[in-house]
Amino acid sequence: MKLSSTQLADKPLFLLKKTLFDLFDDNVADNVCLDITHENQTDISIEQQTALTEIEALDHKLLQHFHSKIKLQPSLTRQLVSFQANKPRPSYRWYKYKEAFSAALIEYLLSQYGITSGKVLDPFAGSGTTLFAASAYGLDTDGIELLPIGQQIISARKCLEREFTKKDFTSLNRWITDHPWHKTKTKKTLPSLRITYGAYPKETLDSIERYTGALQQENERVQLVLQFALLCVFESISFTRKDGQYLRWDYRSGRRQGARPFNKGDILNFDKAICDKLNDIFHDLQSTNGDSDLFPTRILQGNINLFNGSCLDIMPTLPNRSYKAIFTSPPYCNRYDYTRTYALELALLDIGEKELTKLRQEMLSCTVENRAKDLLQINPKWTNAIEAAESQELLQSILRYLEDEKAQGRLNNNGIPRMVRGYFYEMACVISECKRVLKPNSLMFMVNDNVRYAGASISVDLILSNIAEKLGFKVENILVLPNGKGNSSQQMGKHGRNPLRKCVYVWRKI
Repeated sequence: MKLSSTQLADKPLFLLKKTLFDLFDDNVADNVCLDITHENQTDISIEQQTALTEIEALDHKLLQHFHSKIKLQPSLTRQLVSFQANKPRPSYRWYKYKEAFSAALIEYLLSQYGITSGKVLDPFAGSGTTLFAASAYGLDTDGIELLPIGQQIISARKCLEREFTKKDFTSLNRWITDHPWHKTKTKKTLPSLRITYGAYPKETLDSIERYTGALQQENERVQLVLQFALLCVFESISFTRKDGQYLRWDYRSGRRQGARPFNKGDILNFDKAICDKLNDIFHDLQSTNGDSDLFPTRILQGNINLFNGSCLDIMPTLPNRSYKAIFTSPPYCNRYDYTRTYALELALLDIGEKELTKLRQEMLSCTVENRAKDLLQINPKWTNAIEAAESQELLQSILRYLEDEKAQGRLNNNGIPRMVRGYFYEMACVISECKRVLKPNSLMFMVNDNVRYAGASISVDLILSNIAEKLGFKVENILVLPNGKGNSSQQMGKHGRNPLRKCVYVWRKI
């Protein structure tokens, strides 16, 4: 079999290397991959190229170590391993939590790996997909979530599906038909943050404040659900759109625009948006629980328990060997700042500027603003976890390269090396805790993306899997999605096209 250099260069790098392993001996495969990588790197110094070559060599060494574990999995589509598959599903569709994976993924993994009993944990619970999907299988579930928006979504869903009464249901229907916010004289001022000021058209802001004023006449359960419905429509009725690292502002907001003004399209009318959402909730509850006679046919489900706070603080308090499986997707090492993208929702939940800053620092280090955490002060027992990160060759090579890029003034943000370091060291501590709380021979599943900074592809999957091995896990598989995620246009222009792997890791406690 003979492949041209053009054909080779068009292959995703991890598939290219696997192909080369079958054609040549390891040394030749390594050299060809490095040559192709370097052909795509322009305008870089000899020092940079040398450092990137070292990173590629260590990456190849680790790839070779996990060669038999890496499985291309056509059934794991991007839709399945993302929020997209939740869009048509009752209850899951209420709030568009874009960082979530799908309930279908949890169902697939439970079925594929024969998990039918025991308690399940998700240390980064997000909107609660793991909790509700595993609970529907009859499994008891624990979740940990730091962001108040995730906590609110889970609390509201749990209330609606397990605590709502027939009288509550009638009250909810009255809000759809009677629009009580039109009749109230009570208004509750909508809190704002610097980042959210001016986020709504004037008439929409007035409707929001009347709505939040009127809902105070209801009991706590109905208030919770009405506020939740409002959170669900915030983005659609505002001038903003969530865009990873920040909120994008529509040109109609009056905020200063960049070179290319942003048009988000239709900004929904408040009455239509809120009534449509309440109708969705009403309809889903009826179809799920059996007509409107609330709720005589509830299916017995597993218990759901949520811990509010950082998993770095909460996990050390959990008992040893208490979980049969862990399903999770931590924040990615991609600079996405959820305290900014969810700022509208956090403002409604009475998160002020100081609380916002505190939340940002408590998050797993995934933004350039995260300061270094004193991990041993949080838990002195994490020395082994920190040593596992310290001894990871590829990670340390990447960190040296990024620090040098910072020293040479070549990074677009000097917080990148600190963020990358913090991410992997903190994840090592999380992995250590996951190993401790799992029962022997139990499985941990993790969804994550690889990333790229300053031309260096960072194989998050290989690094974390190697750290997991050092901490007592056996890597069963690294399940790779068939379509990789492209690097940014800036990275592509300077360093060439190099799709990044998105994977589901499967680790077993030994």
